[in-house]
Amino acid sequence: MISKKHQRGTHRSRSPQSTFDKISPFLKEMGITRIANITGLDHIGIPVITVCRPESCAISVAQGKGLDLISAKVSGAMEAIETYHAEHIDLPLKLASYNQIASKHHVVDITGLPKMAFSTFSEHSQRLWIEGDELFTNTPIYIPYDVIHCNYTLPLPTGSGTFVMSSNGLASGNSTEEAIVHGLCEVIERDALALWRVEKDHLSQQDTRLLKLDTVDDLDCLSVIRKYQAADIDIQVWDITSDIGLPSFYCKIIPKSKTTGPHYPSAGSGTHPCKSIALLRALTEAAQTRLTMISGSRDDIEANNYQTSASSIRSIDSTSTHGARSFQDIVSWNFEHFEHDIELILHKLNNVGLTQVGVVNLTKDDYQIPVVRVVVPGLEGIDDSPGYVGGQRALKTKDILTQGGEK
Repeated sequence: MISKKHQRGTHRSRSPQSTFDKISPFLKEMGITRIANITGLDHIGIPVITVCRPESCAISVAQGKGLDLISAKVSGAMEAIETYHAEHIDLPLKLASYNQIASKHHVVDITGLPKMAFSTFSEHSQRLWIEGDELFTNTPIYIPYDVIHCNYTLPLPTGSGTFVMSSNGLASGNSTEEAIVHGLCEVIERDALALWRVEKDHLSQQDTRLLKLDTVDDLDCLSVIRKYQAADIDIQVWDITSDIGLPSFYCKIIPKSKTTGPHYPSAGSGTHPCKSIALLRALTEAAQTRLTMISGSRDDIEANNYQTSASSIRSIDSTSTHGARSFQDIVSWNFEHFEHDIELILHKLNNVGLTQVGVVNLTKDDYQIPVVRVVVPGLEGIDDSPGYVGGQRALKTKDILTQGGEK
């Protein structure tokens, strides 16, 4: 079993410095030209890094955050490495229609994959497929190639245009098991966030999810909260844990009116079996989002992002206790091995009727940096993507709320 030898701020089988020492010889070869510390562009002091890969076929600027600078560097570098691997896949592909490949192989449940409003699908149309491993049954499974790769240069591969193309579930680690845990947490986080946003029109629902910050007892999370408070940044955190039951949080920060500098709100989210890790991810990602806007370096930000953010400013009361949840009441798991995390997550997915988990191992022999893509049919995807159509879980949540029930 793979032990978690580093457990401060994140769970890794190597320390951040050891991880960086391992990956740094390959950064230039993967097109990474610059790792920049942009923490000083803001006055909060939470470490944030940008990683530049100019010849990327997707996003050319990756980002990282952490409790310290080396953790942020590793976070950003690994994100860039993940995308590189997903852009340059050298695994075998099959060209076949759904009917053709399903007649000979186990195929992912395509009805549960995130789709766009303009999506069309035909069981007879040819498309590319890639083989992965299904974790519940430990058997091979074929998955549409367009939900695995991140090469978005035109023309797109044959069969593209049906399913959402994104980096959701793309993850890396010091071991394959570590990477799988990170990938599973990300797809569950995106699902929880999508379901929580369905509740936005039901304010009372959101109020009952508000986290009472004075109940947080994790020292690392408290250190980040105090940095926000010292910088005159108001914070709100919601417990957005879904029916899956894996701790998930959404954090929103807004500068107080008297604060100098940008006044647009920023947000972050996080999911992990350990609630302290999940909360820390949400807290630090909010700072990362804010510095993304300040630096303006990421190539998927548009001018109207700033206008939208500025128009949505409203005062928040970070000391409110009305209907707030206690951090102490949130269930948490802190295993010593990554395999136990995987077992827990699979059990929780199965409990809500999600019985397929596809994993494509994208690790390259030349680098030996474990990279995987995790696909869980039935989970909601990145719901703020243009043209995104909510799946069955979002529709079910909306129906329950419309009927006045509880989730």
